[in-house]
Amino acid sequence: MAKSKFEYVRYFEQESKCLKNCWIVVRIDGKNFHRFTEAHEFEKPNDTNGLNLMTNAAVNVLREFSDINFAFGHSDEFSFVFKKKSNIFNRRSDKILSLVNSIFSSSYVFFWNKYFPNKELMYAPAFDARIVLYPTDQNLRDYLSWRQADVHVNNLYNTCFWALVLKMGLSPVEAEEKLRGTLSRDKNELLYQNFNINYNNEPEMFRKGTTLVRKCISWEGSAKHKPVILPLYCDIIKDDFWKSHPEILDQSETPLIDKLNLTHYFVCEQKNFKM
Repeated sequence: MAKSKFEYVRYFEQESKCLKNCWIVVRIDGKNFHRFTEAHEFEKPNDTNGLNLMTNAAVNVLREFSDINFAFGHSDEFSFVFKKKSNIFNRRSDKILSLVNSIFSSSYVFFWNKYFPNKELMYAPAFDARIVLYPTDQNLRDYLSWRQADVHVNNLYNTCFWALVLKMGLSPVEAEEKLRGTLSRDKNELLYQNFNINYNNEPEMFRKGTTLVRKCISWEGSAKHKPVILPLYCDIIKDDFWKSHPEILDQSETPLIDKLNLTHYFVCEQKNFKM
């Protein structure tokens, strides 16, 4: 581009870079999704299609950024973990944040008809996003544990709340009053005694959120490997998960797993994809 007398304005731009040797986490949250889910008549307390739509949008982000080796989401939020050694966009926070958020948001709209073929999107959803840096592996694990603990607290409350409203006929105000001050054991007892619901038998996707990890599977009758993104519904707080997937923290080569053991996965099919 030819130089001009106006080019000096570029010097007003300020770059903000993520500190090296830190895990970069981008967390996306739906803006006013309570109103959005009401307007689009999502099932309560959990809409499976809505959750799968969030997951598909998140998978699209992982397909775009090979430096993201882990993601966790529930309800209207998703956290994306970039490799600690990543130098994507020279670790420019504004570039990382804006692209992750825009790809996720546009994917949510793009895939809407796939999950809600008979429901018109009434208005564009919005998501806010932030970047947080975690210097140690334990800091990262504690952050992810906090988000999964939030899944349990919120989902147990919502399961009770909507059972009281939809099945017992209480008003929202009455349901809130009945649940005020109750502990987890009280809510579990309420569900079992009044609605014959054993909370531990509720789908794990609702109780534990969705975890996305990268794996490789072998092609049938070929020595070639296919990179995939695998959704898991499991406990990520205990050590067992991290021992089973050590490549996440040590950022080693993506492991090869048996395709026959997979029931559902997303192929990393975009051009020039790198694991």
